[in-house]
This record gives sequence, structure tokens and C-alpha cells, in this order.
Amino acid sequence: MASTRRLAAILAADIVGYSRLMGLDETGTAQAVRDHRVAADPIIAERGGRVFKTTGDGVLIEFASVVGAVECALALQRLAAERNAALVGDRRMEWRIGIHLGDVLIEGDDILGDGVNIAARLEGMAEPNGICISEDAFRQVRGKVEAEFADMGEQCLRNIARPLRVYRVGSSPAASQTITAPAALPLPDKPSIAVLPFSNMSGDPEQEYFADGMVEEIITALSRIRWLFVIARNSSFTYKGQSVDVKQVGRELGVRYVLEGSVRKAGSRVRITVQLIEAETGGHLWADWFDGALEEVFELQDQVATSVAGVIEPALQASEIRRVARKPTSDLTVYDLCLRAQRLFSSLGKDGILQALALLEKAIGRDPQYGPALGWATMCRQFVDVNGWSEDPERNRSIVMDYARRALVAGEEDAATLTHAAYVLSHFGEDNDTMLGIVDRALALNPSFARGWYLSGTMKSRAGDHDAAIERLEISLRLSPRSRVGSQPLVLGQAYFFKRQFDEAARHLQTAIQEQPGSPFAHRYLAACYAHMGRLSEARDLVERLRTMAAVIPPNPLPFRKPEDCQLLLSGLRLAMGETE
Repeated sequence: MASTRRLAAILAADIVGYSRLMGLDETGTAQAVRDHRVAADPIIAERGGRVFKTTGDGVLIEFASVVGAVECALALQRLAAERNAALVGDRRMEWRIGIHLGDVLIEGDDILGDGVNIAARLEGMAEPNGICISEDAFRQVRGKVEAEFADMGEQCLRNIARPLRVYRVGSSPAASQTITAPAALPLPDKPSIAVLPFSNMSGDPEQEYFADGMVEEIITALSRIRWLFVIARNSSFTYKGQSVDVKQVGRELGVRYVLEGSVRKAGSRVRITVQLIEAETGGHLWADWFDGALEEVFELQDQVATSVAGVIEPALQASEIRRVARKPTSDLTVYDLCLRAQRLFSSLGKDGILQALALLEKAIGRDPQYGPALGWATMCRQFVDVNGWSEDPERNRSIVMDYARRALVAGEEDAATLTHAAYVLSHFGEDNDTMLGIVDRALALNPSFARGWYLSGTMKSRAGDHDAAIERLEISLRLSPRSRVGSQPLVLGQAYFFKRQFDEAARHLQTAIQEQPGSPFAHRYLAACYAHMGRLSEARDLVERLRTMAAVIPPNPLPFRKPEDCQLLLSGLRLAMGETE
């Protein structure tokens, strides 16, 4: 059947409490609905409407004019009020109506598309005897219809990608009164999130258990992130089956972020679509989908839950950092100071690292046992040592060891703090296997901690276990595919370099230089790599660049356990510098 597109005004209407009315009097209710539709038909026809779909309690009507649609809606509500006047309260038939102007798909006598879906979602937002219209519809009727309009602000409609501004319509001045929201719960003192029940888009009630199980797995995975406040399943599932406003969820549950999604089955395959939304603004922060085979239901649930948690963590962290950056410096908490420091640390430049350290030590001064501040300060001071930026290296090392040991105590249940402390202690000579054991415990606390997998991969490379290093680094990249949580290309390049797979090493090291052109580390390894490949001219070009950084030979002893690994790098650098071995 050929299909066409056109612009149309769609009116969606349904009866409030239809199931209750049918329960009271099935025959009488069915007859009342038929009688109401007979009375409504002339009203619809007079205003140019065409009914294209009916259900037991609802109707969808197409109009060529939004003015006609809104005038029809007002007339239909007046008709309902007249018919209800003679009925007792529990027998009244109250309608709610939604109207949207949008592009629709015409297939025979049927109409499909977002234009219809949005009208249906607006109808679900309307109060009994109420009318809600979209901003697109409002623009067409403003000043042309004798009605009052109340701006309800931007609303997120379920399974509609972008927020829409919605207006309430009424024939009396009461409709223009200010719309007051229920009192909002106070936000926790750390990032907070609610995971709403996923929509089962398969049309198969049997898949309801899978969608619910998926949400439970994601809630469990997110609960392992210690710095994140996660609403329990029982509260989240009170919204099951409802068309919800994300802003309202944020107010009612007291959360800054909401995760929603859908599950769609096709044959033996299933697709899970997920989106992360900032509740206050309704803005979308991240969205993705995951495909898998339905036969491995529990493995698929676990895989998606871990992946979602891994991707959400850096997305939330970035959002929190942006939020804190807007706060005045006079209103910073210890938590805020840490977030600002993380943004500066991510630059990996000298000024950024030193500014981050100053903020973190200010936070430690306010709370000497705050694990995240101790852990990040440990990382900053390790960077200072590695790059030779300290005027008193011995004092810097003494402070960093103190911070790291305090962080291990303070961050006993915090994956990030444990990982940062163990990584730095390993760098400064503590037993690498013991420290790797601590990092493995941290990853058991939070298997979705992408930065933890990255740092543990770096530690494996130091120990000479380069295959394990590559495996852990690739897990890190899979958990955070859109934002770097470290210098994965650099460390992957190192691991392949020590495996003597120089072509693969060069590919990763070139990426590392593109991402951090001012960092000497990738230049060193790529120069040594080219030298061992016989590409001496390119190796010497890199050495000249390194000379401008005053960083050809590493200033500190190389932190690799295997002497042959250290020797491979140093011999490559000497070849690149024109020295004979």
C-alpha cells in the first residue's frame, strides 16, 4: 500500500476511568459511549474533522486546521459537561483531550507517525475534562480562538525524543491561573538518579519480565557506584505503565537525573534503548542502544547493565562538573572542590594539574579524611613526580605516600579512591601484586568503573603482563567509548611495544600524540618504536620534538618490573638519537 505524508492537526481523546465505569455497568457504559459519539459526530463534522481510529474508550480525529481542532475540543468538553449534569458522580463520563500539529504518515484510511503519538501523549497529560496542546498547535490558534491558555513549560513525553512546550486550554479564566508544582524533595548531597521501568515495545506481554529484570540489573549496577545516590526499585516501579513527566519524577523522587528506556523484541533478537535525562531541564545527556540474542537472557541483562553503568558514570561526572563550574567560588563544598579539580586534572598539563592539586589540598584541609580528595591529590602528586615538576622531589614523594595510605583507609568501600591510592603506591615501589589485589577488590565493588580498568591495565603493563594489560584497557574503552577516562591509546601503545608488535604499537601511539600533542610520553615510545622498525628518519624527527620538551630520556627510573622492557625502550631511544648500542 502506497503511503504519503502531510501536515495535520491530530486530536486524541479518551474517557477517564473507563475500566472503572465498565466494571460498574458494562452494558450501560458501552451504550453511553455510543450515544456520546452519535452526539459528537455533528460537532466534529462541522469543524472539518475526520475520525480515523476508535478504541473502546478513545478516538483519534484528523483536522486540516488547528483552529478547527481546538474549537472542536472545547465544544466536545461542553457536550460532555451537559450530558454529565444529569448523572451522579461515579457515573459521569469525563474526557481528556490532546492536540498536536505535526507531520503524519497516511496509509489508506489510517494515520501514523509522531504527530499521532504526541497527540496521544498530550491527552495523557490532560486533567479530567481538560485539554492540552503542543506549542506547534498553540502558535496556530493564539488570538484566533476564544479560550484561555496556560503555559505548562517544557515537558518530556514518554518515548518522544525531544521535550515539548505544552499549553493547557480552557474556556474560563481559571485555565490561565498559575500552575503550581507539588513540593519537590530536596536533592541529596551527591549526584542522584532514578531508573524508570522500561517500556515493553515488543507487543509481547511475555517480555515484560525481561524489561523489568533489565531495570533491576541496571539499578544494582549503578548502586555499586559509591558517589551516586540511586533510588530503590520499589520507588522507581511506582511509575510503571504511566506516561510520566521526567521533571515531575525529579521533583517527586528528589533526583537530578532520570534513566529511561525501552525493550523491543524481533524474532530471537532484542534491542534495548536507553537515554539519560537531566530532570530539572529535561535535557538529554546521553542515549544509546544495545542488541543481543534473547536465548542468553541473563547474560544479556548483565552485559547491558554493566555497559550502561560504565557509560553513565563518566556522563554523570561530566554533567556534575559542568554544574559545579557554574557555582560561585564562595559556595563550594568539599565535593565541589573535588569536581573542579577533576576537570583541571583531565587537561594533563602542568598548570591544570597544579591548580587541581591546590583545590584538592584545600578540600583535604576542610575534611582530612575525605577519600576522593585524598585519592585525586595522590594522582596529582604522582604526575608532579613523573614529569619532574617538583622543586623538592623527596618532600613531594613523602606527601604522596602519606596521602595514598590515608586514602586506602578512608576509601575502604570506594572503588575510585582505592584504585588511585593503589596505583600510585605501586608506582612508588610498593609491591605491585599487592596493589593489583586492591584494585581487583575495587573492581569487584564496581565492575563498571572504566577508569579502574584503565589503571589496572597500566599496572599490568608495569608488571610485564602485557596481554592482561591489553585486555583490561579494552574493557575500559568498551565501558567508556565516547569519553576518555585516561590515556588508553598511550598505554595500549606501550603494551604492544613491549610485545614487539611495533606496527600495532605505532598505530595507538600516533592516536595518543593526536590527542595529547604536548605530552612527551607518547613521543618517546613512538620514537623508540620507529627506531626498532628501521624508520630512523621519522624517529629522529620525534626526538627533535622531544628536545623542545627537554624530555628525551625519562627523568625518573622507568617503573617496569622486567629489565628487558626498560632496555627495549632505552635502546630504541638511543637509536633514534643516533647513538650506537
